[in-house]
Amino acid sequence: MKVLVLGPGGREHAIIRALLADPEVEQVHSAPGNAGIAELVPVHAVDANDPAAATGLARELAVDLVVVGPEAPLVAGVADALREAGFAVFGPSREAARLEGSKAFAKEVMAAAGVPTAMARVATDAHEAADALDAFGAPYVVKDDGLAAGKGVVVTADRAAALAHAEACFAAGGSVVVEEYLDGPEVSLFVLTDGTRVVPLSPAQDFKRIFDGDEGPNTGGMGAYTPLPWLPAGFVDEVLERVARPTVDELRRRGTPFVGVLYCGLALTSRGLRVIEFNARFGDPETQAVLARLTTPLGRLLLDAATGRLDEAERLRWRPEAAVTVVVAAQGYPDAPRTGDPLEGLAEAEALEGVHVVHAGTAVAPEGAEHAGATVSAGGRVLAVVGLGADLDAARERAYRGVGLVRLAGSQHRTDIALRAARGEVAVPTVPASPQEQA
Repeated sequence: MKVLVLGPGGREHAIIRALLADPEVEQVHSAPGNAGIAELVPVHAVDANDPAAATGLARELAVDLVVVGPEAPLVAGVADALREAGFAVFGPSREAARLEGSKAFAKEVMAAAGVPTAMARVATDAHEAADALDAFGAPYVVKDDGLAAGKGVVVTADRAAALAHAEACFAAGGSVVVEEYLDGPEVSLFVLTDGTRVVPLSPAQDFKRIFDGDEGPNTGGMGAYTPLPWLPAGFVDEVLERVARPTVDELRRRGTPFVGVLYCGLALTSRGLRVIEFNARFGDPETQAVLARLTTPLGRLLLDAATGRLDEAERLRWRPEAAVTVVVAAQGYPDAPRTGDPLEGLAEAEALEGVHVVHAGTAVAPEGAEHAGATVSAGGRVLAVVGLGADLDAARERAYRGVGLVRLAGSQHRTDIALRAARGEVAVPTVPASPQEQA
């Protein structure tokens, strides 16, 4: 099997590492890739968001499967163009990807499918936003209706800050979704689907805020871990029955089947399971942790999903260890990340037992540039260090030992990824019994 992976980030690096471990996968190519990906497979300087360019590359390489990593190519219709050209594609159509591209569309689909989610209002001007904020009260939740790379959400007790975020979205020509606040811990569950059948991966939890203790602005994600020892029994089955299957069924009913991975962003609230958001692709940095534990060959899984042959009865196989991912971000991230700084210590980190480094915003400095030939930072989230261990404590220890060996001027990372879970401090709210259960 020859596979082309589209995208430049850590998610794509993690996918490629997993594909290379599949004995059925003979070749992997990447476009555009990054410095770490280029050490593993051929990379191609092609714009992954351009349907014609992506299709042309797939033809040139004569690939058997195209995996679309990020959300932007999906919303741009890259998967549609590839399918029309006859390629097997893991990634939803432009219309199905609206689940991520428009929060309002996702709410509409959930309402039609009976999927539990937060109450919400769509606002297109400051007056509507103010009314919605007052209706739901604090804490205020305001989401940019379009793509925002995981950073378009503001959760705050400050009404003025919430309204300012909404007004910034309006000024950029967008709209917002104002929601009720959902209490309880959050969970990310990736569900593979061929448009009809669904197969869940291992639940994970990520950390969006830039600083320890969930302080500071939202980012694209500063770390993640899996499995989640605090999840109640039957959680994954409940998500499949109440969230994933109804959503996949509703999109198929509309004539826009969802093929790829449905990212279910969930909250376990005092009123039960609720969907926070859907994404139309693997989450980053959760993918780095989840795929580190998967032993079922990934290439065959993704090809079966792309070609309508997913086996819902298959039980995926997982390493028994826990995985913890810690993101190393550039100075100034998320507002104004500094780029072009050399990275050192990567080989030393990789040499540690149970540790590997996943590149995200990295590049090789070109000839004539400062640090020519060296691996340098090229984005806000520069890389992630993944630790595998017998439990979360051991995985954390390995991941942070690796982080300690990475040298990048002005870099920042959180020190508390998976800490509360390792200490047994994550609590799931008790859901009151229904009148029927009380009877």
